[in-house]
Amino acid sequence: MKFLTLIAVVALMWLTGLFVFAERVRGFTPAADPARADAIVSLTGPSAERVNAAIRLLEQGKGDRLLISGVNREVRRQELRALTPGSSKLFNCCVDLGFEAENTVGNAQEIAAWARSKGYDDLIVVTSDYHMPRSLLEIRGAAPGVRLTPYAVSTPSLDNAGWWRATETARRMTLEYMKYLAVLGREGMHRLTGRHPERPGPTAEADADASEPNKAAA
Repeated sequence: MKFLTLIAVVALMWLTGLFVFAERVRGFTPAADPARADAIVSLTGPSAERVNAAIRLLEQGKGDRLLISGVNREVRRQELRALTPGSSKLFNCCVDLGFEAENTVGNAQEIAAWARSKGYDDLIVVTSDYHMPRSLLEIRGAAPGVRLTPYAVSTPSLDNAGWWRATETARRMTLEYMKYLAVLGREGMHRLTGRHPERPGPTAEADADASEPNKAAA
């Protein structure tokens, strides 16, 4: 009986946490106008909207440079430029492409290495609303001391308070919540042990043959 009670309590805590997480996700949008930072970083995903939003912030002078992290090597830089808003002059001078990241952990490593190489300690982070909590957690772990300002791109299907009634949106939110809990647990263990393993950060390159971002996991 005690075991069943324990299971029920744990399940209730998990479910409560899920809804708290969902409210946090929904609270990221609409994104507030961010204060100017040293630079902007965009984590790639299933659509170009994250990158487009980051380019618009760069146009508005919200940062000196933009890193697009998780770029697919198969798409050339010129093709990426054609798919994004803004001037070619701004893109060519101030946008760096990171090619190594294949998931959110890789994004964090790539961003941390880029920020260190540029001497940046204040970044605007652009990604989807549901992806933002985990992204911030990963980047803080890889780049402690760097100030992060979230700028979330809205996922319309998650804006509805009844997101849990639709199978697809419930699945997406639950999966992201589980990933977030895993990262939270890992980072908690690092703090408890006082050891955070050095993550070898892949360098972000600006290459004329760079590719379209779409492979970093969301």
